Formats: sequence, structure tokens, C-alpha cells
Amino acid sequence: MELNLTGKVACVAASSRGLGRAVAERLSIEGTRVAICARHGEDVRKAAAEIEATSGNPVLPVEADMRRKEDIDHFIASAVQKWGRLDILVTNAGGPPSGPYSAFDDQAWLEAINLNFMSTVRLCYAAIPHLRATGGGRIITMTSISALQPLNNLILSNAARAGVHGFVKSLANELASDRILVNAVCPGPILTDRMKDLFAAAMKQHHASMEEVQQVWVEQIPLGRLGSPEEFANVVAFLASERASYLTGAFIPIDGGMHKGL
Repeated sequence: MELNLTGKVACVAASSRGLGRAVAERLSIEGTRVAICARHGEDVRKAAAEIEATSGNPVLPVEADMRRKEDIDHFIASAVQKWGRLDILVTNAGGPPSGPYSAFDDQAWLEAINLNFMSTVRLCYAAIPHLRATGGGRIITMTSISALQPLNNLILSNAARAGVHGFVKSLANELASDRILVNAVCPGPILTDRMKDLFAAAMKQHHASMEEVQQVWVEQIPLGRLGSPEEFANVVAFLASERASYLTGAFIPIDGGMHKGL
């Protein structure tokens, strides 16, 4: 299927590794000019060079922390300054710590909301004027299956990411007349560094082996395996494309069937 992404400009947040990196690489392979960001300049420059080598298309590395509004504004502005337009925004940020409610104080909650909710809000505020100027575009927020089906020991993520879904649904309604489509993708158990960190926390909590912890997750997945970042990125690329022209306000689980809701 031809996605018609050649020549488009995308900003993919928190994209030096993991799901963000996979999305940036997939879009770049499809012909998109991609701006990526991460907190550490060396990491994001290395990722940009590697993606360019794979795709043959230019990638703009920007050092930016998704917890800081000024960094977010700089990230979006850098892409527009470089290429003169913006067509696609993919929001992303690292997950908050795992643990039960009793493990977190007021400050931990504020930090989780700033990282996962406010980063999405700020990225959208920075990007929307440029998407309007282009005549439309795509906003794709990366949340989690935990926003659809709360997961044990992830109370910060469950709450903050569910808030993003409320924002996405409202924004999709408001921006439809501008031809800006807004959707959320909800990764389930996909083998990334974040997933490995959750495995390590569960191993410590339950005094279990890595194999035992992974099996607990796999047993909940009808496809019987963990997903790959590349499988996730393929769905995002479709949503970013002209082929997804009648889809907005949706929350799409990419989880091998783990989500059991109707």
C-alpha cells in the first residue's frame, strides 16, 4: 500500500530509542522528513545518523526534554524552521515509575502528569498552528494499553495516560474542521527498554526469574508473544498517511489482543 508520505514533515518526540525511534525510522523510510528529540544530545544525534543511513532521508536531531515547555516549543520550531512546514506530530514521553498508590507522594503525581499529560498538551499547542498553516495534518499520541485497561502496579501511568485520552477525544472534535486528525495508539507488551524495566521491577517484587515474569505477560496475550517496535511503528505510519483519511478520535490498541474491552 502506498502511504503517500514522501515530502511530508514529522516531529516524533522522545525518539532516540524504543517505540519513538521505531516510529521515526518507519516514517523516514516512507519518505518523510523527520525531526527527532531526546534529552541527551549525543543519543539523539547518533539515532538521527543511524536512521538517515537506513532510509536515505534527512533527519533533524534536537536536544529536548519533554518535561520542559521551552524545550518542546524549541523542538517544534526547529523542524518548521528547517523545512518550512509541519504535517505530522507524534507525541511520546517515557513512562512514570511503576508501583502501587502507597509508593507515591504528591510530587510524584505532579511529575507523572507533567511527563505524560502536559507534554502531550504542550506538543499539540506548539504544533497545531503549523498544521493549520499546512492545511491539515495528523496528531498521533502514544499512550498505553493501561489507558484502556488499567494494569496492576502502574497507577501513575493508568491515570495520566487516561487523561491524555480525554484530551485526544476533545481535540479530535475541535480540529476536525481544520482537517487535522487526532488519534491515540496504545501499545501493550512490546519488547522495549521500558518493558524490560517493568520486568525487572516485577522480578524484584515477586522474587521471580525473567522467564517467569515474561510468561505472566504472554499468558494474557491471545497471540502468545510480545510485540516488536517495528509492528507498532507500522500502525503509526498508516495513521500518519493519507490512507487514514476518515479516522479521528480513535484509541487503537496494539497489543496482540490483550485488551479485553468491547
